[in-house]
Amino acid sequence: MFFLLLLINILACRKKSYSKKLTGRRLISKMTDSEVKAATSDSTAGKMIFQPILEDGVFRFDCSANDREAVYPSLSFTNNKSRDVPVMSNKAPSYIPSFECRLGQQIVKLEWSFLVVKFPAGTSFYGTGEVSGQLERTGKRVFTWNTDAWGYGPETTSLYQSHPWVLAVLPNGEALGILADTTRRCEIDLRTECRIQFISLPSFPVITFGPFSSPTAVLVSLSHAIGTVFMPPKWSLGYHQCRWSYDSQERVLEISRKFREKGIPCDVIWMDIDYMDGFRCFTFDKAYFLQERFADPKSLVKDLHNIGFKAIWMLDPGIKHEEGYFVYDSGSKHDVWIQKADGKPFVGDVWPGPCVFPDFTQSKARAWWANLVKDFISNGVDGIWNDMNEPAIFKTVTKTMPESNIHRGDNELGGCQSHAHYHNVVYGMLMARSTYEGMGLADRRKRPFVLTRAGFIGSQRYAATWTGDNLSNWEHLQMSISMMLQLSSTLSARILILPEAQGGKSQETIVHINRASFEVVLFPLCLWKKDGRLDITVTMGLSGQPLSGPDIGGFAGNATPKLFGRWLGFGAMFPFCRGHSETGTIDHEPWSFGKEVCYPYFWL
Repeated sequence: MFFLLLLINILACRKKSYSKKLTGRRLISKMTDSEVKAATSDSTAGKMIFQPILEDGVFRFDCSANDREAVYPSLSFTNNKSRDVPVMSNKAPSYIPSFECRLGQQIVKLEWSFLVVKFPAGTSFYGTGEVSGQLERTGKRVFTWNTDAWGYGPETTSLYQSHPWVLAVLPNGEALGILADTTRRCEIDLRTECRIQFISLPSFPVITFGPFSSPTAVLVSLSHAIGTVFMPPKWSLGYHQCRWSYDSQERVLEISRKFREKGIPCDVIWMDIDYMDGFRCFTFDKAYFLQERFADPKSLVKDLHNIGFKAIWMLDPGIKHEEGYFVYDSGSKHDVWIQKADGKPFVGDVWPGPCVFPDFTQSKARAWWANLVKDFISNGVDGIWNDMNEPAIFKTVTKTMPESNIHRGDNELGGCQSHAHYHNVVYGMLMARSTYEGMGLADRRKRPFVLTRAGFIGSQRYAATWTGDNLSNWEHLQMSISMMLQLSSTLSARILILPEAQGGKSQETIVHINRASFEVVLFPLCLWKKDGRLDITVTMGLSGQPLSGPDIGGFAGNATPKLFGRWLGFGAMFPFCRGHSETGTIDHEPWSFGKEVCYPYFWL
């Protein structure tokens, strides 16, 4: 039944066919009232056919003309029409991927596409989004499958977000970007020298950007396709303080006032999951063993605003399966839950116990969630934190819901498909989008701020991100630098020390962070000057997500003063700068480690 339903929706949602004929090495695509000429290659010998799209130097590759017409809409492009409509160009691509289709060995035998791009000797690879380990990805393998990865290590192959994207830097300094535009599980294999291989279910297009004169030019072109980061509110660029959990509004105010008393800059305080009533989203815990923990959230936010703090509150996707709980009752009435193959709502365990999950591929579900967010904002909420949105499920080996679950998606997103198709974009990007839109409904005069743990390439249009549940140790400090760079920041930083800090002489130092050299960890201590100022110029984003950062000090485990100080030094230069720690660990507020540890970094 499921496969029949899937086939019906694919046939219903297929785009209008173009009339195509090959003329030498040119493809003439006839559309409704106009004729567009686009360059193409011979489709024989395993070479992919191509057409120019978007702008000069950008090409879309498909295994065949039939595959080109059968692919699903792009969920990474800001405007998916720009991926599907050819443009006028006389240029031909420098690198043409080859492909091979093989039958897998699973019990249900599926055909897999192996797409390969070869490069000259000396090419190095970067990107691949949120990954642990070294900055240069040459020799590595990544699987794009959003995964709840608490305590990940340098060899973990799947983390919270999926970016099927590689940046290749050629020996001559030019660069080429390659995007496998598929939402499904995809293997990015960079273990063979000078070769990129994408492996996923057919059919999906590959988009190439360049080669251009520099990596910066490639990433500018990428941003024309997947969009730029949302404009964040100014306060979100300051220091944030969080913990799982500050367990009452009195404790929240105590921490906030101590920042002011000690003169430590901080702009935002965060409320983790324990503010809720039994972990029910959109509620406040007003009674806990006869003690009211968050009895008056509006009053709490007003007090925080009075001392210069903004307040961010967590929302998870799992909605407690409980009649009488207004969110569950409303969602059931509007029929917004993800379904099992038999058509019944899927129920999985998360923090509240048995939960149902909104199907964000449906416009009605996104609108329903956005209106809940709009009402939630009326409590004075300044920003929203989307966590557990891979989606994470307890008591399962896979840590997520079954791939056979059904999403009744809008036609423009790909129609009714299995969870295997939508997993990488539903929780993350579409949840973040719904949350972002809900904040906009609440007050269009204010810039929304959303933080998401899970996401897909293009999520930066709606939300910032962080690198998940890291550990309080030196290895994770080192990894946090390269992880943040893979998503967002720089291959080099210009550090300008003003004349008054150098006895009247200015000094400029270029710090290259190539391969995330561990020695670079020392530079904040060496360059800090009491009367000086550091000017950090961000020069290049590697995967299109410029607003990101790690949990400073590490989420799980106890940081030492030296470790926390080093981490805070780097954190002061990260685009998103938040200290966060797990329940059961020692206090990780900056003053917990002594004045000599925290003060230098806050006054960079």
